[in-house]
Amino acid sequence: MTTSNLLVECRDQVAHITINRPDAMNALNPATADELKRTIKELEKSVEAKAVVITGQGPKAFCAGGDVALMRTLGPIEARKVALGVAELFHTIESSPLVVIAAVNGYALGGGCELAMACDLRLAAEKAQLGQPEINLGILPGWGGTQRLPRLIGVSRAKKLIFTGERITAQQAMEFGLVDEVLPGDELLEAAHALAVTIAGKPQSAIRMIKQSIYHGMQMDLDRAIRYEAELFGMCFATKDKQEGMDAFFEKRPPKWQDC
Repeated sequence: MTTSNLLVECRDQVAHITINRPDAMNALNPATADELKRTIKELEKSVEAKAVVITGQGPKAFCAGGDVALMRTLGPIEARKVALGVAELFHTIESSPLVVIAAVNGYALGGGCELAMACDLRLAAEKAQLGQPEINLGILPGWGGTQRLPRLIGVSRAKKLIFTGERITAQQAMEFGLVDEVLPGDELLEAAHALAVTIAGKPQSAIRMIKQSIYHGMQMDLDRAIRYEAELFGMCFATKDKQEGMDAFFEKRPPKWQDC
């Protein structure tokens, strides 16, 4: 599957999506954001993919942010429209039944950092740099950066990064909790693929409910979130995979998942 700005390949029940705009440092313009949203929705209907890895083409950038050349021409109404359009993409990723892994192979700045934060998991190459440098353009992060970054690394650290526009290394990002693992660049994609294969091999009914519970629960107060989790926990007990998993546990054998 190939689109104008993306390369898509499926293997081992994992879809690899590569943002293919290396001349623009894989900047996320509205057309690319729309293609990415449509591609993920198509993959949700496919039997080929149970997990997704997103990365950037070329050695330099995962996604170096929004397309500044385009943004320079926007007025307030157009800028808001673009922000809401990208928000739809990020909502699609966060609410998708597919687990989405960002393989941050280089610069993940501005909108690129925001894209990575919308993914479920983030692996980064040693040379990667992350940050929200929008302040240096006279604007604020408008694609979720002021909301997701504090939730991931804490309010004070997020404020410092956003106020200063400072870039941080992959190692710093892991220490802050912004990325989950740092790897040599030549090992990044295979590590992301291996992680995705592992997740694709788990019972997908439970994976979907886990993702749903975390995504919606994080937007609730704790008491409501606990009750919501209990509802989904109960729903697991209506699945074939619950029975298979528990039978396999007592029979001391590997489970044969029905929904994976």
